[in-house]
Amino acid sequence: MNKIIQRLLIFFIGLPLILFLVSFTYLNHIAINILITVFGIIAAYELIKMLETRHKPLFRRSIILILTGFLQYITYFAIIEELPLELIFWAFILEVLMLFGYECIMTKDFTHSFEKISNSAFVLLYCGFFITFISRITALNNSKVLLSLFLIIVFMCDSGAWFFGVLFGKSTRGVCPASPNKSTVGFIGGIISSIACALILKILLPDVYTLSYLNLVIISLITSVSAIIGDLVESVIKRSLDCKDSGTLIPGRGGVLDSIDSLLVAAPVFYVAVQFLFK
Repeated sequence: MNKIIQRLLIFFIGLPLILFLVSFTYLNHIAINILITVFGIIAAYELIKMLETRHKPLFRRSIILILTGFLQYITYFAIIEELPLELIFWAFILEVLMLFGYECIMTKDFTHSFEKISNSAFVLLYCGFFITFISRITALNNSKVLLSLFLIIVFMCDSGAWFFGVLFGKSTRGVCPASPNKSTVGFIGGIISSIACALILKILLPDVYTLSYLNLVIISLITSVSAIIGDLVESVIKRSLDCKDSGTLIPGRGGVLDSIDSLLVAAPVFYVAVQFLFK
């Protein structure tokens, strides 16, 4: 029961608070970008800690965390200075090449070099590069509406999946080996919740959400499915590392990575989809 109350409090307090921060567009959503940077670094730290519990070799923790934060800094700098956003991709490539060079020059024992490079590059990709797509949404036209829509779709998918799973999903649990407690009913309920909420926003605020009903359904569908995949991917990672949660920072949710796993995978999908559908 305590966990249910904690999740409800996070939904009814956390979501409105984040949407409130989204409304501040000063310096291109500086408040949200700072929050993204902090969350990305903490998520990277949690993932590193999980890898270290299974003695997975990585580069120095401080190096990876600095590189993770630097990716977000480059993203915000490119947005503020109106530079091409391809700069973010090249910054990520440069960071990976730096890891290659460091291993070649500074290491004398190459027994675990492949694992060290692979694990460290994955942390940068998962917690550093993927999260930059949330910042990129702030650079789009009508960014406040788009960022709000993205967060609502993902959070409604997560909450709907949990709600329908708890109420109706007991008989369909275990269909996904990555997360046995998840149910088919929960997945479907999450997707339906996201689409329904987006359509309600369109009906109530037609002058704000100007895209067609069909495009809204499509973008809600593919974003919510991506959010579910993001949740399952982190479950796979935790199972492979024999960890229950990434941390204990957020009551009822676990760690920061547990809370943003859906956002990490859904953000690139939403960002790309918006380029084609939000017209």
